Amino acid sequence: MVETKSSMQYAPYGSATTGSLERFAGLLGAALERAGFARAEDDPREASLVLNLFDLEEPKVFRRGSRGTYVVALFERPTHPEPIEESLRADYPQLVRALANITLCYVPGEGAWFTTMERGHYGMRGETDEELADAVVERLLPLASSKLVIDNDFHTDLEPELWDGDELTESIKEAGVRLGRLDLLPNPFPIEDLLSERELRHVKRLYGIGGLSYGNLSARKDDTRFWMSASGVDKTKLDVPGRDVLLVSGYDSERGTIVLSVPPGVEPRRVSVDAIEHWMIYQQHPEVGAILHVHAWVQGIEATDINYPCGTEELARNVADIVDRAPNPGEAVVGLRNHGITATGPSLEDILDRIEPKVLREIPMT
Repeated sequence: MVETKSSMQYAPYGSATTGSLERFAGLLGAALERAGFARAEDDPREASLVLNLFDLEEPKVFRRGSRGTYVVALFERPTHPEPIEESLRADYPQLVRALANITLCYVPGEGAWFTTMERGHYGMRGETDEELADAVVERLLPLASSKLVIDNDFHTDLEPELWDGDELTESIKEAGVRLGRLDLLPNPFPIEDLLSERELRHVKRLYGIGGLSYGNLSARKDDTRFWMSASGVDKTKLDVPGRDVLLVSGYDSERGTIVLSVPPGVEPRRVSVDAIEHWMIYQQHPEVGAILHVHAWVQGIEATDINYPCGTEELARNVADIVDRAPNPGEAVVGLRNHGITATGPSLEDILDRIEPKVLREIPMT
């Protein structure tokens, strides 16, 4: 359900560890109210957006009542670590520890830096803290109001002749191995070392994932269906059709659910959260035979303007629209700002042959 401005609420949570952080949190609240939010007076779990004032020494997790609540972990550092890789390494664990959608690291007198679950990391500055708060809220609002499409509906109706896969599942398996050889599957942060088993289960439920592993691959089966790698699985070991590679057979737009056909007797993983993006591209472009998403970059490509979270309808539509505008949508490369690329082609082998000579493993953060 899309909320009207009058029904949007925000709530602060926790206590600021410094006077400067308390002041900045107040400025963010005022900016949210100017943007149409009302402060939640009762249960913060009823709020659309929660500012969790996160103590780095004694972190306190906000446990939302609904997956639709967008949680910002707000904390302060005296300085911003450099280079950007060090800053990301310092802030990403806080995102996971907070069980938040995004972190916001405030550095008095310097600015504020976002970190996303997809390892996006970028900063904002303002002449004053008031201007900075307005800029932060302007960047947050489209993210907080985006629609996740990460629920799966499994049907044991896969044709028996596909229970062991086909040439397409084999091509996905081979492409995953090739991605590993090309060092295009960056290792995720060791979240198992940062979280308890209970918290890890919560993260996986919250984001609709089987684990944190970056990149995904798919190949068209026919006019309406496509095979796709599962969420969180090691992409170099896509061994079992129906578990590691799944057949997407539909999209229930009313329920926001991806429909999957699986064989009986196999415990399926969840399909990649980017399935909605691949679905839109395949539906709009019959000439596209395969799609690849990796956390890497190619210079000179058109990119999305807003870093919507993975698995949102907004990101899917944004990427599909850029594919539409490409001179050849059947062989396009689209940038996802602060995130990676999505590439289309007649086959995964063709895509990798095209991008391998020019792909950059360092993603520009803007």
